[in-house]
Amino acid sequence: MEIGLSTFVETTPDVHTGKVMSHAQRIREVVEEIVLADQVGLDIFGVGEHHREDYAASAPAVILAAAASQTSRIRLTSAVTVLSSADPVRVFQDFATLDAISNGRAEIMAGRGSFIESFPLFGYDLKDYDELFDEKLELLLEIQKSEKVTWRGGHRPAINNRGVYPRPVQDPLPIWIGSGGNAESVIRAGVLGLPLVLAIIGGRPIQFEPLVRLYKQAATQAGHDPSKLTVASHSHGFVAETTDLAADKFFPSTQQAMNKLGRERGWGHYDRDSFDFARSMEGALYVGDTDFVAEKIIYLRKHVGITRFMLHTPVGTMPHDDVMKSIELLGKEVAPKVRDEIARWEQEGNS
Repeated sequence: MEIGLSTFVETTPDVHTGKVMSHAQRIREVVEEIVLADQVGLDIFGVGEHHREDYAASAPAVILAAAASQTSRIRLTSAVTVLSSADPVRVFQDFATLDAISNGRAEIMAGRGSFIESFPLFGYDLKDYDELFDEKLELLLEIQKSEKVTWRGGHRPAINNRGVYPRPVQDPLPIWIGSGGNAESVIRAGVLGLPLVLAIIGGRPIQFEPLVRLYKQAATQAGHDPSKLTVASHSHGFVAETTDLAADKFFPSTQQAMNKLGRERGWGHYDRDSFDFARSMEGALYVGDTDFVAEKIIYLRKHVGITRFMLHTPVGTMPHDDVMKSIELLGKEVAPKVRDEIARWEQEGNS
């Protein structure tokens, strides 16, 4: 069971002061967070790509590379790379370079992205949203498979027996499919035999179990061994010394961020009742003390089949010291509890 973190490198106004930190400051903070995550024994850290004022990570591979030279074992991934509006050749080159700097710890998490700012920025039409992703994923997998590439599509100039360099340390460079939880995307990942990441940020996590089964069924039918495929989840959360303290620290920035997005997307108002349900055992928020958060992750592994868990901290802007403390607790206390219980459970013949 792998446990780690993800971030979108947010720079929303401070809930209490209204001040907005610079992109540069938040990026430097995230590098410190990755370094700490490595030091406390976490397995993975992901940085998500966005192209808007309140998110500072338009180039995740660069941020991850800054941390790569200061870390030794933690794996480094995008979370996600918005592949539909990116050039797969450059994506592969960036992460192969990260793989070299980190000596084989880079991964790509490819997704459509739930934000659309990158499409007009890079000159793509949203009516091609699905077609762009399918085509570019095809090219990215061709580059992963072969040094020399011959390929033709409808949205990018053809490539005729050209080499793509540098080649990564890992062969192959891991490519995951990120999904918001729709059947089409999990079936695609299964058919291709690619590892799957589910964004479980609302509702009840147990509702994702049928999607995991669908993914493995699609993989089996396509001739892949489902026992060799990994399924990750990405969920919001925060760890503190007590559950009440965790909730009180995490709620204000989460409410602010969720209501800002809610106004853009037509969601209902996010209030404390919504938050408190989501942090219950049945909900999708992993907010609490170390025992409670560990218990929820264990439940997710046993009942949904998740083999990698990524805690998304913070949501919105929180004090850097609070985020660092949460990372420390996740690595030093939550992760060992989860790993010990899952190891015991698997030794009893479960999977």
